[in-house]
Amino acid sequence: MNEKIRIGILGYGNLGRGVELALRQNPDMEQVAFFTRRDPSSVNTLSPSIPVYGVDALLAMKDEIDVLILCGGSATDLPKQSPEYAKNFHIVDSFDNHSKIPEHFDACDAAAKSGGKIAFISGGWDPGMFSLQRLLGNCILPQGKDYTFWGKGVSQGHSDAIRRIEGVLDAKQYTVPVEDALARVRAGEDPVLSTREKHTRECFVVAKEGADLARIEQEIKTMPAYFADYDTTVNFITKEELLRDHAGIPHGGFVLRSGVTGDGTRQMIEYSLKLGSNPEFTASVLVACARAVYRLGKRGEVGARTIFDLPPALLSMKDGAALRKELL
Repeated sequence: MNEKIRIGILGYGNLGRGVELALRQNPDMEQVAFFTRRDPSSVNTLSPSIPVYGVDALLAMKDEIDVLILCGGSATDLPKQSPEYAKNFHIVDSFDNHSKIPEHFDACDAAAKSGGKIAFISGGWDPGMFSLQRLLGNCILPQGKDYTFWGKGVSQGHSDAIRRIEGVLDAKQYTVPVEDALARVRAGEDPVLSTREKHTRECFVVAKEGADLARIEQEIKTMPAYFADYDTTVNFITKEELLRDHAGIPHGGFVLRSGVTGDGTRQMIEYSLKLGSNPEFTASVLVACARAVYRLGKRGEVGARTIFDLPPALLSMKDGAALRKELL
């Protein structure tokens, strides 16, 4: 039997925990260690037999790790961590700030090439699986339009933005596709849709005792870049209701390519995801990509890669003969 791919996890939040669980479903891999910026003794994982180290121990273990999966945030963690660790490790990250992917790619590409490593960036479902479907749609239907709808699901960034408002104790925010807009796309109308016409936002807010609810609602609805461009509903609920009814982190959405072939024959491609747990699904994508990264490294390839650059067969535990027999 081939040796297992040795995985390190940097960061232990929702995503890190998801990677930990995903590795249990991939018998060709094994987790070597967790790494954290916190006090390692304060981190309680689901795998007590696997050691937890501080980040300062990473470099000393570089020969014991085949692929390092980075589970930090895109705002401040990954822009620094990915180029830093790509010099010494094959890495996988889930950087999801679409507008900044080109510069993140360039930084990681330079770092990985300097160390002879592979840096896979922006894995997950969007960017990631949805990106791949948009690419395939454009290739197959060059005359057409792309549409992406997210939800219904929890937006962790928008939820955090609400929690930062004075007087807010806790909050969850759901991104919801506008059903009429989705129906028009599916009907082949090729509509031009504004931001407000594609999605609404539903907020469930636990306010501190005595807080000004009208002010909180106004601050949410007028928040630039988050809520001002959307029809937003604010619901004030108790902490108990939030824990009871909104404990999970579901998400999903749709990618559609509407186009024509031949002399105007209408064609439609639709890909959808319905996720019970956003971080667990994202983690599962990262783990599959880690397998491909390991194999590319074995070939001697170096530099940054995205989902566009991974041969699909390298993502699978199965060999080529099994894939052709069972899935082709």
